[in-house]
Amino acid sequence: MTQYKERLYWHIRKIVISHDDADDVLQNTFIKVYRNIDKFNAESKLFSWMYRIATNESITFINKRAKSQNVDISELQYKLAESLEADVYYDGDEMQLKLQKAVAQLPQKQQLVFNMKYFDDMKYQDISDVLETSVGALKASYHHAVKKIEHILTN
Repeated sequence: MTQYKERLYWHIRKIVISHDDADDVLQNTFIKVYRNIDKFNAESKLFSWMYRIATNESITFINKRAKSQNVDISELQYKLAESLEADVYYDGDEMQLKLQKAVAQLPQKQQLVFNMKYFDDMKYQDISDVLETSVGALKASYHHAVKKIEHILTN
């Protein structure tokens, strides 16, 4: 399982933005994997199963944070993206910051699909296994996400 740690961390980090929060969510992911390993279907890929757990844990974290701060999820994610500059791991790349802010403005499902396809270079079938959505719907979601990001970045 440790061979997937870095990939899972960066997947989580794209959703929750903060390094410290990503570490917490990653730890929760591994705890959930350990506690539920007996429910793992050996016909599935272990990484896809773990990725799904990491995705769900990240979404749960964002939803709880938004609720506790009494803000909309998209507003919270935009605020998190804006705080990226203060993060010690931010390398100062202006385009990275603009792209992160643009992605934060997408609906949550489109964010997930865009991150998995664009940043993680996952195949649609693998994304389908993680999100339990048809490949056709994922392609449409990715297309819409790209168009929205292009619009945001050019305006």
